[in-house]
Amino acid sequence: MDRFVLRLDKAKKAIDDADYIIIGAGAGLSAAAGIEYSGKRFTDNFKDFIDKYSMTDMYSSGFYPFKTSEEKWAYWARHIDVNRFQVGKTELYQKLLKLVENKDYFVITTNVEHQFWINGFEDERIFATQGDYGLFQCSEACHDGLYDNEERIKEMLENTVDCKIPSYLVPKCPRCGAEMETNLRKDNLFVEDINWHDANERYKNFLDKIGDDKVVFLELGVGYNTPVIIRYPFEQWTYDNENATLIRLNRDFPGAIKENESKTISFDEDMGEIFDYWISRIF
Repeated sequence: MDRFVLRLDKAKKAIDDADYIIIGAGAGLSAAAGIEYSGKRFTDNFKDFIDKYSMTDMYSSGFYPFKTSEEKWAYWARHIDVNRFQVGKTELYQKLLKLVENKDYFVITTNVEHQFWINGFEDERIFATQGDYGLFQCSEACHDGLYDNEERIKEMLENTVDCKIPSYLVPKCPRCGAEMETNLRKDNLFVEDINWHDANERYKNFLDKIGDDKVVFLELGVGYNTPVIIRYPFEQWTYDNENATLIRLNRDFPGAIKENESKTISFDEDMGEIFDYWISRIF
């Protein structure tokens, strides 16, 4: 039997035998699900911005130094709509849910496209640490309120002309009048509202109840952008628990640390192919 299949079977058995599963999801999972920030998906949706600003991909474009708020929000409305509101359910997230839906699982994710909720994962089992494209916050963090932005985003899209929105659509804080921002963690003004803190507490409680029971840390597409949130803790907890298994799916950084080599099952193969195999083994 080929080594890839042996690894697949070993990982599937660890998932089946686990008392708990903690899913750690990074950008690589959403990219594998089709939410890619470069290539044809970018050029198809942002041709006017590419022509005007020489943009190369959606990730770097998020840091573009727009001269006016009207230009900035014309771009961000498109970015948010393409990645948050247009996508809908994705096959890969659906397969992940099928894999764990009958297990005691919890999700921690740095992704901001809301895909776990869209695809039916239980709200009480998700902690999105870095925010959500579908929410506005005060840019000065004058209060901890967050605001659904879909209606305003659609209005911006409908009124974009020459990569600009009308000034009256630039979102303003209802408390202090400062400009709003998308609720994304990029500095110390990121708003953690009551829902964020409740999810953080649920995550801590889930970790606390594991003890020395069998647990699988299922790490999906987590690189080194913010490794202290998922990658490093998963390695530490795998090391600390003799009954832990770390299953790491990562195209670029699949390897285990030396101390966990015997407890880590690594994959750099196509994530869709891996999930297809695992789903085919559910009886």
